[in-house]
Amino acid sequence: MNTVPVQSWMVYDKVSELCRMAGLDLATLKKAALTKDFSPVTLAGAKASFKIQNTLRNIDSHNVVAKLEGSDSAHKDEYVIYTAHWDHLGKDPSIQGDQIFNGAADNASGSAGLLEIARAYSKLNPAPKRSVLFLSVTAEEQGLLGSEYYAENPLYPLNKTLADINMDGLNTWGKTRDFVIIGLGNSTLDDIATDVLKNHGRTVTGDAEPEKGFFYRSDHFEFAKQGVPALDTDAGTDYIGKPAGYGQSKRNYYTEHDYHKPSDEVKPDWDLSGAVEDLRVLAEVGFRVAQTDRYPEWKPGTEFKATRDAQLHTNR
Repeated sequence: MNTVPVQSWMVYDKVSELCRMAGLDLATLKKAALTKDFSPVTLAGAKASFKIQNTLRNIDSHNVVAKLEGSDSAHKDEYVIYTAHWDHLGKDPSIQGDQIFNGAADNASGSAGLLEIARAYSKLNPAPKRSVLFLSVTAEEQGLLGSEYYAENPLYPLNKTLADINMDGLNTWGKTRDFVIIGLGNSTLDDIATDVLKNHGRTVTGDAEPEKGFFYRSDHFEFAKQGVPALDTDAGTDYIGKPAGYGQSKRNYYTEHDYHKPSDEVKPDWDLSGAVEDLRVLAEVGFRVAQTDRYPEWKPGTEFKATRDAQLHTNR
């Protein structure tokens, strides 16, 4: 299929503005796009010019994987995967002051969470029925390259991989009553997570910022593209002991001041108590999947379901 020469993400307000310039209404177009007879609409009079200069260099990098073998001989060749990306943007000598992109929240926090969940699993006796992989992937910031490589060249068959559970940044602002699931409603993993949270006295919230397309921007997406049900979560929004809007204000501040900047460092006011509770939930979700008699599934209408259905019809 042919694609346009340049692709990009645009925030909702700018897309709406662009449509108005072309004499169109974005809300009307979105409604029309839900119908089967919708076809692409030309933005008459809207033009853009791009000049891009690239410098190419080769870099060798690595994914790192640890395996906890399952305890059930009938199921130990089936797998649950936890992922977190260990890379960030390196160093920029052209900027003044601190030139190092530390990536403390994004994604040293997720990498630390991966290690802690692995540590907890290593103490289970017996181990879960199915094997668990702890996959630390590279080059997420360069386009999900590490997870793409694994998903296209898996160590173990994807038709025997039940799920990917991804961590791309943990909650650094305290405990929440809820937990955000990116792409809520896509798979039965969401139902498992919802039940686990209920047992912890917590609730589920959908994407806090759906306009940013987070489901398509982290490592779980490469597994989803290959058919594997994937769970991606984010910090909750309902903070205990904080006023309404606190969570969104913290998100906004992080995005404006720290996201993909050298200032993404460990802060003296970080409160990781919420991260601990979230990791317990993710550990339990993975454990349930590793013990279950039924594979997680994409829900009807989800764009990845057909790929998974075909995948599971191949010989396991």
